[in-house]
Amino acid sequence: METDSRGARAAFLDIEKSLTGRRWAARLDDERTALAIVQRHGLPDAIARLLAARNVPLDEVPDFLDPTLRKFLPDPSHLKDMDAAIARLVAAVQAGEKIVVFGDYDVDGATSSALLLRFFRAVGGNVGVYIPDRRKEGYGPNAPALLKIKEEGAHVVVTVDCGVTAYAPLKEARAAGLDLIVIDHHQAEIALPEATAVVDPNRLDDDSPHKQLAAVGVAFLLAVGVNRALRMAGWYTTARPEPDLRQWLDLVALGTVADVVPLTGVNRALVRSGLQIMRKRGNVGLAALADVARLREEPEAYHLGFFLGPRVNAGGRVGQADLGARLLSSEDPHEVGALAMRLDELNGERRAIEREVLDQAIARIEGQYGPDRAALPSVLVVESDGWHVGVIGIVASRLVERYGRPAFVIGMDGDLGKGSGRSVRGVDLGNAVLAARQAGLLVNGGGHAMAAGLTVARSALADLTAFLDGRISPQLGAAPALRELGIDAAIAPAAATQELVEMIDRAGPFGAGNAQPRFVLPSVRVSHAQTVGEGHVRCTLVGAERGRVEAIAFRAGQSELGPALLDPSRPVLHVAGGLRIDRYNGRASVRLQIDDAARAGGSVLS
Repeated sequence: METDSRGARAAFLDIEKSLTGRRWAARLDDERTALAIVQRHGLPDAIARLLAARNVPLDEVPDFLDPTLRKFLPDPSHLKDMDAAIARLVAAVQAGEKIVVFGDYDVDGATSSALLLRFFRAVGGNVGVYIPDRRKEGYGPNAPALLKIKEEGAHVVVTVDCGVTAYAPLKEARAAGLDLIVIDHHQAEIALPEATAVVDPNRLDDDSPHKQLAAVGVAFLLAVGVNRALRMAGWYTTARPEPDLRQWLDLVALGTVADVVPLTGVNRALVRSGLQIMRKRGNVGLAALADVARLREEPEAYHLGFFLGPRVNAGGRVGQADLGARLLSSEDPHEVGALAMRLDELNGERRAIEREVLDQAIARIEGQYGPDRAALPSVLVVESDGWHVGVIGIVASRLVERYGRPAFVIGMDGDLGKGSGRSVRGVDLGNAVLAARQAGLLVNGGGHAMAAGLTVARSALADLTAFLDGRISPQLGAAPALRELGIDAAIAPAAATQELVEMIDRAGPFGAGNAQPRFVLPSVRVSHAQTVGEGHVRCTLVGAERGRVEAIAFRAGQSELGPALLDPSRPVLHVAGGLRIDRYNGRASVRLQIDDAARAGGSVLS
């Protein structure tokens, strides 16, 4: 759901307020671009509009619809310090030195850790992994852990999804004799930590065009580079064959989608290829996790973000921090079965804690500002003692969805609070947090455009809130945010064919930066509807020319949408949603997953 528009886009079908209270906004600004795509490439109008709305250049349409790694994967060496990282790791592998991967506890960190663990095992490296405890150790490298790793015989530590602002811990570890390689993607400052190599496309001095990479994408490039260097050094033999790195693209896809980085450019190619690998169920841990998540269909980006990702995250959020990395790197079917079940249980606990914290956060916000959205500040900063730091990021995301503006949720513990923020399109939260840190308002903090974390003293909360509001307000604009629903095109029910949906899927995978396509079926009526599950509505939509589409609206009872679909008077509606192919018992059919609807003049089709 797009919630951050300033109202500049045209209202689709003139719908200023739908049944769920949203304004429908046309994603396409220039009709001429879509027409040119139709004429040049012979694509259906709906597909051309979808591509034009995503600013796909006319000459790049074929590559967009077929994003291969051969075309999009960059040379690892284009990243600053990558060659230094490769050289040190090749030397470590050849000499049998112990390498330890120090990973973050979220999905990006877990997948990055598992990827490098699997890679170095495959090439004959001496490798281990360390995941810090979220509550006891906090985010990123810490000196006690690094020094313990050194005492246990490690020569090289590779930090993944963390480390680019860990100045003091890395300095102490380096002084103790550890060689450090930082693999990160978060916003960096001018100063860099002391390390053998700091590889981060978001270094201020790195002109890489691939700044949207997740840490697992950077880790994959590191593996590509080390693999190439080992091949050139003659490392591989009949007894020690060169690994096929493509087998681990399922991990890259999971980490990329779960970290909500833009699915554009190389990220689309990585996720597209990774989904193909995942469907083969070669990673026994991922297969076990899909089974406990009751994933019965071929995985898409949506399933990675909402089924698998949250379960991998659950260990780091409310359980044992290393469970995700262990699951994703194990080859033992019995071990992964137990780990997957434990992560599923922890995910249930996480949801319960999340609901409690979310309810409290909403009560605090609306108790302070009232129910009027126009009275809200540019950024929401809400804190409380005792909030579990493992769920504050998820709660911040829920607040963004509800209120349409950036949000920070901070769990206080004594004089310090740990916070997590989520943003909206057009507001760079990582830069705002770095600026607050540089202004002396934070103990620690960093992130990227859409998500950031921070540590703040209780005494600085008021000043931090004012600083963030002043920093973010100009980016949001003077006008209050509108709750909007982006629309790609209108299609008749008869046009919603399996062939069209298959062509739509070629524009995927969909997620951040490549929004799930949404179409409107204009002036349809409901020929049959029934309530299923907990407030869901299943129905059949019929057009004026008798084309029909099966549809479902999840949680429709929470707004006027459900009653309108169930209305026995069968009002004419414009219905918006995404098209999917349902496969059941060997049969395939098209289904519309309804997001919203609006009344179409109130008449009734005969």
